[in-house]
Amino acid sequence: MQKIKLDEKEYDVAKLSERARKITVELQNVTARIQESNNMIAILTKAKRAYIEGLKSEMLSAKAGFDFEN
Repeated sequence: MQKIKLDEKEYDVAKLSERARKITVELQNVTARIQESNNMIAILTKAKRAYIEGLKSEMLSAKAGFDFEN
Protein backbone atom coordinates (compact mmCIF):
# COMPACT_ATOMS: atom_id res chain seq x y z
CA MET A 1 0.00 0.00 0.00
CA GLN A 2 1.56 3.25 -1.16
CA LYS A 3 1.22 6.33 0.98
CA ILE A 4 1.93 9.98 0.41
CA LYS A 5 2.71 12.49 3.13
CA LEU A 6 1.36 16.04 2.83
CA ASP A 7 1.54 18.61 5.60
CA GLU A 8 2.68 15.98 8.13
CA LYS A 9 -0.33 13.79 7.35
CA GLU A 10 -0.19 10.44 5.50
CA TYR A 11 -2.71 9.44 2.87
CA ASP A 12 -3.31 6.06 1.25
CA VAL A 13 -2.84 6.65 -2.47
CA ALA A 14 -5.26 3.83 -3.36
CA LYS A 15 -8.05 5.73 -1.62
CA LEU A 16 -7.47 8.94 -3.58
CA SER A 17 -9.47 9.96 -6.64
CA GLU A 18 -8.13 9.05 -10.08
CA ARG A 19 -7.06 12.66 -10.66
CA ALA A 20 -5.30 12.81 -7.28
CA ARG A 21 -3.44 9.57 -8.12
CA LYS A 22 -2.31 11.06 -11.44
CA ILE A 23 -1.13 14.19 -9.67
CA THR A 24 0.71 12.00 -7.16
CA VAL A 25 2.58 10.29 -10.01
CA GLU A 26 3.53 13.67 -11.48
CA LEU A 27 4.68 14.84 -8.05
CA GLN A 28 6.89 11.76 -7.74
CA ASN A 29 8.31 12.39 -11.21
CA VAL A 30 9.13 16.00 -10.41
CA THR A 31 10.67 15.01 -7.08
CA ALA A 32 12.87 12.45 -8.86
CA ARG A 33 13.94 15.06 -11.44
CA ILE A 34 14.86 17.49 -8.67
CA GLN A 35 17.00 14.80 -7.03
CA GLU A 36 18.68 14.02 -10.37
CA SER A 37 19.37 17.73 -10.85
CA ASN A 38 20.84 18.03 -7.35
CA ASN A 39 23.08 15.03 -8.08
CA MET A 40 24.21 16.62 -11.35
CA ILE A 41 24.95 19.89 -9.55
CA ALA A 42 27.15 17.99 -7.09
CA ILE A 43 29.04 16.29 -9.93
CA LEU A 44 29.50 19.53 -11.84
CA THR A 45 30.62 21.37 -8.70
CA LYS A 46 33.25 18.69 -8.08
CA ALA A 47 34.43 18.98 -11.69
CA LYS A 48 34.58 22.76 -11.40
CA ARG A 49 36.75 22.53 -8.31
CA ALA A 50 39.08 20.08 -10.08
CA TYR A 51 39.39 22.44 -13.06
CA ILE A 52 40.15 25.37 -10.76
CA GLU A 53 42.84 23.36 -8.97
CA GLY A 54 44.29 22.29 -12.32
CA LEU A 55 44.33 25.88 -13.52
CA LYS A 56 46.02 27.07 -10.33
CA SER A 57 48.63 24.34 -10.64
CA GLU A 58 49.25 25.17 -14.30
CA MET A 59 49.62 28.86 -13.56
CA LEU A 60 51.97 28.17 -10.67
CA SER A 61 54.01 25.77 -12.81
CA ALA A 62 54.32 28.34 -15.59
CA LYS A 63 55.34 31.05 -13.13
CA ALA A 64 57.88 28.89 -11.29
CA GLY A 65 59.13 27.07 -14.38
CA PHE A 66 58.50 23.73 -12.66
CA ASP A 67 55.88 21.13 -13.51
CA PHE A 68 54.04 20.33 -10.24
CA GLU A 69 51.87 17.68 -11.92
CA ASN A 70 54.66 15.10 -12.32
